Formats: sequence, structure tokens, C-alpha cells
Amino acid sequence: MNFSLKKLLLFGVMAEVIIFFFCHLTQPSLEETFRLSARYSGRLSFGVFLVAFYRFAFGHPKQIKENTKLHHWLILFAVVHVIHFGFLATNVILNEIPIVPLKLAGGALAYLMIVLAPLVLHKLKLGWQLVYFYYVSLVMAITYLARAKGDFEGAEPFWFHYLALGVLILASLFFGYKIFKTKREIDSKP
Repeated sequence: MNFSLKKLLLFGVMAEVIIFFFCHLTQPSLEETFRLSARYSGRLSFGVFLVAFYRFAFGHPKQIKENTKLHHWLILFAVVHVIHFGFLATNVILNEIPIVPLKLAGGALAYLMIVLAPLVLHKLKLGWQLVYFYYVSLVMAITYLARAKGDFEGAEPFWFHYLALGVLILASLFFGYKIFKTKREIDSKP
């Protein structure tokens, strides 16, 4: 798929609107609407992140600033994840979910990195770019693991949590292998 940034953003925002209205139409209360909107919006963010990580791994060694498609997907990921954060924060407030500051710190750093990535990731060296992709992957993996274990209030363990965790682990390993294989091939050339 070769979409312009404008089309990608339109797709992402429309997907978020559809998620919200579907949840609003199918749920009896505003609390449930936001709880499920946060859930499905998070899954959308997960998918967009995987596409961005894929584009990074298979675009390497092309620099991010030269890889327009990757940059567009990073922007889309930041936008849909900020919308997801809005749903999540509203869910926490409406459903009076207790917040554990220590658990919140790791996620807050990931959110900051996600929002800043389209602005600064292209200026960083490969090592810091890898830190971004693997740290965000780690936070997502911990989130899905906690959901699978039943540690999230208002979310029962579900097969999707195991699937997402497995996909994230396999993708992270495969993408890392691809990046380092390409780097080794480039380094071995005379």
C-alpha cells in the first residue's frame, strides 16, 4: 500500500472514530464505551506500530529521513496512540481505575517517545532508533502480558492478548535479525 500522509492520517482518525461510535452504539453506558474504545484503539495502535517497525527493519540501512513511508507511519502511530491515550485516560477517570505511579512511569516514557519520534528519530543514530522500537515493543509486551495474566482491572484475559504478545516477540526478533543481517552485510563489503 502506498498512501500519502494525508490519506494515512485520514484512515487512522476515521478508524478511531468508527471504533468510538461502534462502542457507543453497542454499549449501555459511557463508562463501557470508553473502556472498549481504549481496548480497540490500543489494538489499532499495535497494528500501526508493527507496520512502522516492519518498514524500519526492511528499510534499513536507508535513513529514516530518507524513508518517507516509514516517517509517515511514525506520524500515524503517534496520532492514533495519542487518540488511544485520550480513550484510556477517559476510561480511567470514568471507571475510577486506581493508578499505580510506578507502573505508569514506564508507559509515560513510551508515550513521550512515541510523540517525539516523528520529530527527532531521524536525527538519531541506529542504536537510539533501536532503543525506541524495542522499548515501545517492551512496554506493549508488558501490557499484553499483564492483560493475559488478568492484572488489568475491567479486562479479562483473552486469546488476543496471547496472540499479540507472541506476534510482538516474534516480530521483534525477526526485525532485529533483519537489521543486524543487513548491517553485517554492509560492514563486510570492501
